[in-house]
Amino acid sequence: MTPTFLTYPDPLSAVAVRVPEVDSTVRLSLDAVRGRRAGVDGAWWPYSRDAAAELPGLIAAVDQRLGRTTLRVEVRMESWENVPRQIPARGRRIRVGRFHGSDPRLITLILSDGEPIVLLVIPPDTIGGGAGTALGLTARDAAHLCATLRGA
Repeated sequence: MTPTFLTYPDPLSAVAVRVPEVDSTVRLSLDAVRGRRAGVDGAWWPYSRDAAAELPGLIAAVDQRLGRTTLRVEVRMESWENVPRQIPARGRRIRVGRFHGSDPRLITLILSDGEPIVLLVIPPDTIGGGAGTALGLTARDAAHLCATLRGA
């Protein structure tokens, strides 16, 4: 699987005035084979730990790549700063579930068909080579993703 990189013409502020376009620089890799229950469905490497700034781009990219609509996002509070209760999205607002105690390396998006998409979050401060390798691996290689991050 090859990761797909999408581009934003300019960065989002903490209070996004407009909804992100799908041509963003979201560093996201999704498993091409959905429906099989691997540990994770892909990896995401955000630029910061600011959830309000990062989540709109992730939601737009996942919606575009999967051709589905994200209805809810679940984040682990220990991993993020500035976590809003809702995120703007195209024609709607997405509810953000805030959890404690779960694996802080994961984020879950719930799609309109009820299917969860679980992503391994590569820490923003991860050195490029290790993060790039992790993004290039498939969800089937979830153990390798975690091992790659621990070694970076």
